[in-house]
Amino acid sequence: MPSFAEARVDLDAISGNVSLLAERAAGALVMGVVKADGYGHGMLPAARAALAGGATWLGTAFISEALHLRAAGIDAPVLAWLVPPGEPLTEAIDAGIDIGVGSVWLVDEVLDAARQARRPARVQLKADTGLNRGGIGPVEWPDAVAALARAEAEGLVTVTGVFSHFACADDPGHPATSAQLEAFHRALDVVDKAGLRPEVRHIANSAAVLTRPDARFDLVRPGIAAYGLSPIPGLAVPGLRPAMTLSAILVGCKRALAGSGVSYGYRYVTERATNLALVPLGYGDGVPRAATNRGPVFVAGRRRTIAGTVCMDQFVVDIGEDTVSPGDRAILFGPGDHGEPTAQDWADALDTISYEIVTRIGQRVPRTYTGAVR
Repeated sequence: MPSFAEARVDLDAISGNVSLLAERAAGALVMGVVKADGYGHGMLPAARAALAGGATWLGTAFISEALHLRAAGIDAPVLAWLVPPGEPLTEAIDAGIDIGVGSVWLVDEVLDAARQARRPARVQLKADTGLNRGGIGPVEWPDAVAALARAEAEGLVTVTGVFSHFACADDPGHPATSAQLEAFHRALDVVDKAGLRPEVRHIANSAAVLTRPDARFDLVRPGIAAYGLSPIPGLAVPGLRPAMTLSAILVGCKRALAGSGVSYGYRYVTERATNLALVPLGYGDGVPRAATNRGPVFVAGRRRTIAGTVCMDQFVVDIGEDTVSPGDRAILFGPGDHGEPTAQDWADALDTISYEIVTRIGQRVPRTYTGAVR
């Protein structure tokens, strides 16, 4: 991998963030969510850091991600909750992975896989409480619960959990959150009446961990907050520290005359004679093309804005009368300790969320790690 760019990840920050969130959870267990390559930070290092910070569970979207954790020797409980047709269910059962059952069709598939594996499948039932995405809805819920209760009595499954997911927890005070909590309690009543006794009940994401104590139940699932970014724009969370710093060394600097067009399409034209610095990162690395004339960058001790179109491998920054040398470093985002932009600053500039900013950084950018846990 070339060394001209890096996404440096502070694993101590992840551990510290998880520890802080565990304190906020006030006795509930913590699941470190490490899907999507640990939100772009690296799944295996992030998982180990989360466990070191006090997480006792790990969460992934897909079974393949959970199997990757197992292959690396991580034996903590793992839930994989997004299961398309054709996923390796038998392998998951053999590896002791909890399978999220959020569709009625999946019940029979899991039972067949358990018979093939000749051991009980660990399953967690997902209730759709109003997000209307994954999860079993209230009409089908009683039959699905009853089917799994029968399967547990037959020794085919162990129902280890019941969970759901919020739609609007990042908007504190939104009435949907309380309505979903009520729906979750109703779903849990059905589970209880069916005689099931799951180990964990959970619905709280990062935002709910921070704002809804009544949503903690037995387990909480912080995702983006574990990586030091607030799930609620504008809500400062004391103690959370962004873990990733994205930077690149400059290729060089050139003088441009007043009225010079810069980059493809001349979407930026210099107003005066100025110096232009070239940064070797582009949309091929996950820098959004929408950052054209909008993305903030820290160069030569000051915040700047990308000048002109973001290209596949590079973009330009107008640094005025300041000067730089090849090898000087540009910081796209970091913790903000030295005035550099944060991932939230990028999200604000591009009208998106910080989750997208960090997870889209591509594999061409090597991850480097600092901290005690590796």
